[in-house]
Amino acid sequence: MVLEKNLRAPVPGPQLGETLPASRASAETIELLRLRRSTPADFLTDPGPDAQTLASILTIAARAPDHRRVTPFRFVVFEGDARRRFGDVLRAAFIAREPDADEKRIACEQRRFLRAPVVVAVISKVDRNHRTPEWEQILTAGAACQNMLIAASAYGFAAQWITEWYAYDERVLAAFALQENERIAGYIYMGSAKEDPKERARPAMEQVVTRF
Repeated sequence: MVLEKNLRAPVPGPQLGETLPASRASAETIELLRLRRSTPADFLTDPGPDAQTLASILTIAARAPDHRRVTPFRFVVFEGDARRRFGDVLRAAFIAREPDADEKRIACEQRRFLRAPVVVAVISKVDRNHRTPEWEQILTAGAACQNMLIAASAYGFAAQWITEWYAYDERVLAAFALQENERIAGYIYMGSAKEDPKERARPAMEQVVTRF
């Protein structure tokens, strides 16, 4: 259930230099993370986060770990008619990729951003002249994506982080006017779930955990 309106006001950030708790024990947070599950974009519908809630979600996303404060990311928000207009970009790019595709397939690709009321493109923006390694800057953009997923869930919305072909297509990237040092880290789709997703396979801990 979406949080009540009075709980969805923008979250004020701490002041620069303010002393913050080193840890915050929270059984609720543990449970949220233990059960975290992306909701497929095809399962999403209205309503999405309103302007205040989205502002808070993006602010929380930007609090990702960031070595030396490079801020190696930016967000592009698609709502309302912007999703349809971007569909024209997707349509033209897909036809160029697959000129033999039938109209049904083309229309499906054109409607990608209409699957959710809010879509946020997370742009990885690497500063190659900065002494923080490029790999660490890329990881920060990924952490911002994860923060966004968790914040959306905590506010009562379902979300999915995906890329798909239009995160890599040169014609689509040109519509973003990306610089040479930028790329799409992913698209975060946010809305309300039409149905709950089922659990998927997870790694066996004995296969991914070792001790030195």
